[in-house]
Amino acid sequence: MSFTVQRKFTAPLAVLAVAGLALAGCSSDTGGSSSGPGDAGDADGIVTIYGTIQDTEADLLNESWADWEKANKIDIQYEGSKEFEAQVGTRAQGGTAPDIGIFPQPGLLADLASRDYIQPAPEGVAANVEKNWSKDWAGYATTGGTLYGAPLMASVKGFVWYSPAQFKELGVEVPTTYQELLDVTKTIQTKIGKAPWCVGFGSDAATGWVGTDWVEDLVLRQAGPEVYDKWVKHEIPFNDPAIKDAFDSVGDILLNPDYVNAGFGDVKSINTTPFGDPARALGDGSCAMTHQASFYDGFIQDPKNGNSTVGPDADIWAFITPSVEAGGSAVTGGGEIVAAFSNDADTVKVQEYLSSPEWANSRVKLGGVISANKGLDPKSASSPILQQAIKVLQDPKTTFRFDASDLMPGVVGAGSFWTGMVDWINGKSTSEVLDNIEATWPSE
Repeated sequence: MSFTVQRKFTAPLAVLAVAGLALAGCSSDTGGSSSGPGDAGDADGIVTIYGTIQDTEADLLNESWADWEKANKIDIQYEGSKEFEAQVGTRAQGGTAPDIGIFPQPGLLADLASRDYIQPAPEGVAANVEKNWSKDWAGYATTGGTLYGAPLMASVKGFVWYSPAQFKELGVEVPTTYQELLDVTKTIQTKIGKAPWCVGFGSDAATGWVGTDWVEDLVLRQAGPEVYDKWVKHEIPFNDPAIKDAFDSVGDILLNPDYVNAGFGDVKSINTTPFGDPARALGDGSCAMTHQASFYDGFIQDPKNGNSTVGPDADIWAFITPSVEAGGSAVTGGGEIVAAFSNDADTVKVQEYLSSPEWANSRVKLGGVISANKGLDPKSASSPILQQAIKVLQDPKTTFRFDASDLMPGVVGAGSFWTGMVDWINGKSTSEVLDNIEATWPSE
């Protein structure tokens, strides 16, 4: 699994739990080169990092900085855990915080920063962020006007995966507007006599997250970035007409029994279909299209899913879900922010390296991930779709917005929003679903 997906597999986020802590300041050990809330840490040649990245991805992370560790005589000790989001605040309060945290949710970082647990970004990190990331990305590492960290890896969401050969055979072209996507869907359904789309929301305790990605795409493309930002901040309610319109537009596909769920069943089978299974259906021709992020090429090329090839002239390729109007360049995505609890010289040096193009190229060359770092060479990526995703992120015309559910309070973004998508697929009305989600938004 990719780094950006692991966040979706964890239990609901612990932002509210963190908010309920009677937080105290960081320890007062004298630190290194930057000032912060209670200078912390000792330059002892060891820097501890804590995050959600595990298994093979964790091995690749360790490999990405191995040569740099030796050259700089710093031992980076990484710990990955499914309990990161629940435990990082507890560790901070108890005085056992790591030197550095890799945060998959900007909201959690902002919460800890607002309580004086996180060090402001050192000058070298701030310079790297200004040079190598867009203002959108820098904003996700900023709280109260202060930059606290730097982006690390990234993903681009909203890809529609399809077979170029099948599109050619059926005489359809890649759509440039959302209406054209609906038109292509109808044409394929008419010509093949079955549903074109295959969709899976199944993800154990996180079932429903796939649906939130669909809705987020339509809010951004249909209502625009300003409405998207207001939605995330709850400056408009979850049941605002703009959000209902986005649900209804997604419903033109997901709630239409003529359009889903190819290879798996009826509309309701979306909830019981594991999110990885459409990769197999796409590969064997059972369905014509599926909607998933850039990480999905790993599932499509997996031998147990049919071992399909991915590329413009290969078995399977992808296009970004088009905007309402032709020429739109808005995309949603995810990623992580690196921030520090300590500010000793060794920790600062590691932060600067992780925010550099050198580290980004080192990790991306190892495969499976991308970064929004402007200094990243797209050729470093391991697959054509990842190269394409990098170009999208580096394009100055791209309007990027972080996954909305990752920015919302955990009880909503990783709770009622997910379960609301399941209820919606099971037949509950859009209005009722939106009212229910709105009712769970924490009061100020």
